[in-house]
This record gives sequence, structure tokens and C-alpha cells, in this order.
Amino acid sequence: MYEPVPDRFNIARHCLQDNARRRPGDTAFTVVGDDGEHRWSYSQLDRHVRALAKGFQDLKLAPFSRIMIRMGNEAGAALAYFAAIAAAYVPLLASSQLTQEEAEFLLADCGASVLILGADFESETYSERAAHVLRGADLEQLAAGDPIADYADTGADDPAYLVYTSGTTSRPKGVLHAQRAVWGRRPMHRHWIGLEESDVLLHAGAMNWTYTLGVGVVDPLANGAAALLYNGRPDPAVWPALMERHRATIFAAVPGVYRQILKSGACGRYDLSSLRHCLSAGAALPPALAAEWREKTGKEIFEAFGMSEISTFISSGPTTPVRPGSPGRPQPSRRIAALPLEGGETPLPSGQTGVLAVHRSDPGLMLRYWNRPEEEQDAFRGEWFVSGDLVEIDADGYVWHHGRRDEIMNAMGYRVSPAEVEKCLASFEGVVEAAVAERAGRDAESTIIKAYVVTRDGAPHDAEAILAYCHAHLAGYKCPRAVSFLEALPRNRNGKLDRARLV
Repeated sequence: MYEPVPDRFNIARHCLQDNARRRPGDTAFTVVGDDGEHRWSYSQLDRHVRALAKGFQDLKLAPFSRIMIRMGNEAGAALAYFAAIAAAYVPLLASSQLTQEEAEFLLADCGASVLILGADFESETYSERAAHVLRGADLEQLAAGDPIADYADTGADDPAYLVYTSGTTSRPKGVLHAQRAVWGRRPMHRHWIGLEESDVLLHAGAMNWTYTLGVGVVDPLANGAAALLYNGRPDPAVWPALMERHRATIFAAVPGVYRQILKSGACGRYDLSSLRHCLSAGAALPPALAAEWREKTGKEIFEAFGMSEISTFISSGPTTPVRPGSPGRPQPSRRIAALPLEGGETPLPSGQTGVLAVHRSDPGLMLRYWNRPEEEQDAFRGEWFVSGDLVEIDADGYVWHHGRRDEIMNAMGYRVSPAEVEKCLASFEGVVEAAVAERAGRDAESTIIKAYVVTRDGAPHDAEAILAYCHAHLAGYKCPRAVSFLEALPRNRNGKLDRARLV
């Protein structure tokens, strides 16, 4: 059974207030960059967040107004996120990889009252959709006054934050989470991350990525641990160097980062004795990569599987032994099932492949999709939230992933909607129709997006121009890496695209 959620709950208060009172001088959050190290103690972080929350309140926003944060890999993104929640507003931390065109869509779709532009985006100009557009100097001014006396007295089911994920349509969809979402992460704290108050958790991701924000910042702070992030120049060797210098006890990354570190040979040059174990999510962890990491470092990588609607809920970890090829078992108290592909609410027996479902009583499950009632209705079967993932659950409870039931791609560790990329391709001059599919990357463990294009008679087959056009309109991770020109797209008898026959 899930541990009951307190009736009154605020994510920012849960992460900061108690720790600021009990251990004010202890390190909460450290960001290392090319310009040195920036450290916040729990009391400093608590005060800064409450001061910025007061600045947001002075804008006279309606309760639960959306605040869209468009910032690069900078500490201000995390601070603004907590401050918005502290003041009972709903932050949307947008990926810095989005083009301005994509950011404009998110801004309009969520109806944000405030748009925060970080250093990389301060020159952008937007339509008057947001009542307040704030840049670096504006944020500093808002945080310069006295802090609010206390965090907002929100209920557990009140809105807390928005994330956007690729849907099966050509538009990303907003996923609205409740304040209880962090309470719902408690099973992963022990059974995947293995968090203790004395831990220093180093995350290799950017602060505007939900994996980094959740596992790299929110989870350590919720447990009184120390969060350590890096925003300097890319260098695989920096990660073991940071582990040694800051005595990191847990390291979190995507599989590609582990591969880069091993390839650099940096592991043998640094003291990793403080490290207890490592974490991987965002893409499937190849067993050979995990084995090589274990051989070179003596440390285990614990994998997890999750989705935007509920975060990570299946994992290996300190209480669940690694079984190569499986992301693990459902964390204790999680209720999951493999449901029949054709419909129904009765879980399949072990050993049979079905669609992965999570019980809607899980406190970590989203409140709803943002203004997408049809998609929300399609996502539920009675008491079950149904994903697009095909899985088999064995007799020991381990989950084995067998791909996607829908057409969502997972290229370079990012979820990408084919429809969104195909819409962009189809708008290129001379393209009659287009399709995309996942294909093997430079090695067998990674995938890329490949485009298949049909042009009108006489139109040039200019792959470079098409790729450049995509980069101008889509985030880099959504862009095809290669283009093939076809006379026609393969279709079935009903005229529907047969993606499996794309060659």
C-alpha cells in the first residue's frame, strides 16, 4: 500500500524548510562551472527561494498561474522552479534545446502569465501572450526584497508543475503534476537511488531536463542530502574528477555518458572510492556497458524505467539485484500490470506480453493532461493508467521491455513523436509526403531518427537543405540525422503508413 500523503503539502517546503531549520549551514546545492563553484547552504537556498517567491507574488498573479522558465544549464532554472511552487504557482521548465518556434507553442498552450528568459535567450522577443517577460536583471530585482514568511499552504492534490512530453499527435502535450508528486517519489529514494542524508549526488544532466531536476536536485533536497551539478564545457573526464574532488557517493547519468567516460579512460586517473553506486535512466542500459563499467570501476549501475506521467517507478537498486537486460522490478508499494493489448482491465499472468499500466492510486501519477481531455480519456482503463510500452513481467516481478505499442521514438535517449517531425518535413518546399523512423546509430546501442521523403516531380533531392530546415524549426534531438528519397511511402491496404516497411 502507498504511504498516505499529508493533506497539506508543498514541494518546496518539503525540500527546504525543515532542513534549513535543522542544519542551516550544511551544503544543499552546488553548481560547478568554468567560472568556479557556486554553493548554497540549506539556509541560503531557503531564503533565496522565499525571496524570489515574494517577488513572484508581487506581480499579482492569479493562484496557480503558469510560469514558463526558458533557461540554459544555469542554477537560476532550479531556483525559479522552487520559488514558483513556494508561491503556489505552476512552473514549466522548458528544454533549452527547443527552438523559439517550439517555445512559442508551449507558451501559448500552457497560457503562462510569466516567461523567464535565461542568459542564452535574453535577446528573444515574444508575442504578448505572457503578461510579464523577465530576464536576468529582472529576476535579481525580484529576489532582492524580503522573503515570504512561509511557503504556500497548498493541498496534496493542488497543481504543482507542468512538463511537456511528445504525444502521438504532432503537438507536445502538457503533463500536470500535483504537489503529492514528490511524496510519490519516496519508493524510488530508497529502492533505486538509495538516498541517505549524508549523500552527495552528482548528476550529469542539464538543469532544465526533468531527469536532472528530479533525481539531481529535488530528490537529494527531499532527503537532506547534497545536490551537485556541472554546467561547464563538455568533457567526459570532468565527471570522475568531480567525483573525486567532492567525494560524490552517487552518480546519475544516461547510458551515453557512461560510454563516453569509459572511452576517455578517465576512470583510472581518479579516486572513486567515495562512490557507492551509479544510476541510469532515459534510455535502455546495454548489459555490456553495465558490465564494462563494473569491471573498470567496481561500481554497480542501477537502471530505472519511467515516464513523464509518473517519473521512474521500475528499477533495480540496493534492494533489487540487477538482472541484465531488465530495468528491474516495480518499487515496493507500486502497483503495475501488463494488460491485454486488445483491451480490458484484468492483468495478464507472468510471462505474457501486454501493455504496461500503473494503478491510478499511485501518488506520483499525474493530475491530468493539460487541455487534452481526449488523450487523457484514452490513457485510462478503469483504475489503470495505460502507457504505450509493451512489457512482460516474469515470475520474479522483473519487467522486460519489448518496445512501444504506439509510434513514439526514443532517439539518443529522448522521446520524440514521429508526427511532430513529419509535420516539419512536410512543410519543406517540394516535399509531398514524409515519414521518419528509428534506425541504428554509430553503434548497435544507440538510435537516430531517419527521414524518408517523397518530393514532387522536378524538386531537388537536397538532403542537407532538408536537415538544415529541420534544425531551424525543431530541437536538435528531434531532428533527423539522415534522409532517404523514395518514390512513394509504403502503405497498407487501408492507405495507412506502414512504418515497418521503411528501408
